[in-house]
Amino acid sequence: MAIGHVPFEALTIGPLTLRNRFIKAATNEGMAKGGIVSRGLSLFHERMAKGGVGMTTVAYCAVSRDGRTFIDQVVLDRNSLDDLKAMTTAIHREGGAICAQLTHAGSFTFLPKSELATDKPLTSSGGFNKVGMLSKRWFKQAMNRQQMDDIADEFVIAARLAREAGFDAVELHMGHGYLLSQFVSPVYNKRRDAYGGTIEKRMTYPVEVLTKVLDAVGKELAVLVKFSMTDGVSHGNQIGDGIAIARSVAQAGAHMAVLSNGLNVESVTATFGSPLPATSTKAANPIVGLGMKVQRMTAPKNVVFHENYLQEKARRIRAATDMPLAYLGGIQSFDGVEQAMTDGFDAIAMGRILIHDPQIIDRWKNGSHETSGCTTCNQCVTMMYMPSGTHCILTGAQDPKLNLMHAGAAA
Repeated sequence: MAIGHVPFEALTIGPLTLRNRFIKAATNEGMAKGGIVSRGLSLFHERMAKGGVGMTTVAYCAVSRDGRTFIDQVVLDRNSLDDLKAMTTAIHREGGAICAQLTHAGSFTFLPKSELATDKPLTSSGGFNKVGMLSKRWFKQAMNRQQMDDIADEFVIAARLAREAGFDAVELHMGHGYLLSQFVSPVYNKRRDAYGGTIEKRMTYPVEVLTKVLDAVGKELAVLVKFSMTDGVSHGNQIGDGIAIARSVAQAGAHMAVLSNGLNVESVTATFGSPLPATSTKAANPIVGLGMKVQRMTAPKNVVFHENYLQEKARRIRAATDMPLAYLGGIQSFDGVEQAMTDGFDAIAMGRILIHDPQIIDRWKNGSHETSGCTTCNQCVTMMYMPSGTHCILTGAQDPKLNLMHAGAAA
């Protein structure tokens, strides 16, 4: 385990070498309206590369149409290939690398019934679907072995297409309550077969998917895993489980793990380190608007944001494994970066601070070492549901029309 990395030195992740150790974390952009890989989405990530990050991550690239949470998300399929190529080319032109986050929603989907192949979304365990209460999809179904194989193959096909589209890396999302997390977490996984029970058994299927993706593209692409160190609720995974997750993905051969926290529905405050805002902005999708209201009502009221708020949990993971790790969680200053480097993390993943100001990396490199102007108000999180997509309310949004134009269209 290396200690005291320099943030602007090159970083090797599997077959990939980054120009520095800064990664734009996946943050749902909301810029793929109607599923279009849009010019707006490409420009969003171009700004990250131009601002100096080593790699930018395109959030929520669904591995199939049934794997979407919302209609307005990228699907890694042949129909999107030309636009994906245009986006990866633009990021490479700016000197950055680009990663596709591979995700399947499982039961965490708000797709209308006309868009989902089954009334009961597939997940680790069947029964009442609390997330489906918002979309009147009351029940979910446990995946059988054939369905598990089919979806694992979808991850592989998506990873291969990401390689063909020019991505430098893929990130398997095993956190926050999406499908792979629904196997990892006891909040969702109630199985009594080989895929449920202990954390080692709950990791069996996610590790199968990871292994297949590594076998398919691991020699050409960096393969990362994003997971929640804890579920943020008493009946969910605790930090000891997070350590076991890290060891499982390390043993399987993942090139790096990105350390996140919490679940989208049950513990969103554990993810962001502060509550979602009470906002007068009305979500275009009424189901989403209701969900946001419920989250605000149920979130803890005494959580106060502080820089590097996931530091103590992440240190526990760092002490337990030698695999490369990216720290994610509230860095606001260069002092925070240096602290994470001193703690032995190999990379720094950041979201809100770069949405506020993508240029801060270059300014840090040039010696400014300023503290970000991001106020961690979390309004950017709610903006993903608006026509303009994810943006900082302090620094402004790009033209919403760009989110309706194909990335490959003439500028």
